Amino acid sequence: MQKVLLIDASSNKEIKVGIRIDKKEYEMRKKIGYQKAQVVLPMIDKLLRQYVIGIRNLTSIQVNTGHGSFTGIRVGMSIANALSFALKIPVRFEK
Repeated sequence: MQKVLLIDASSNKEIKVGIRIDKKEYEMRKKIGYQKAQVVLPMIDKLLRQYVIGIRNLTSIQVNTGHGSFTGIRVGMSIANALSFALKIPVRFEK
């Protein structure tokens, strides 16, 4: 069973974090100011708890690198790369 963490921090107005379990997607959105880095990790934790998924059960991570805030994209990529390294799972960068 595929469990893909989805991260989109490219907007200056909201953060989107989701989980794809096989072909179903579940998403969480939060309006933000400037504190993107402080918002993303708690959102990931809340989402995983909500769907009763352990972080070690993730099979990959997907990050939106499309148009948007450079800082937001960098935050999303940094978090994805850190989790990927720690969990030894692949990261996909999508536009």
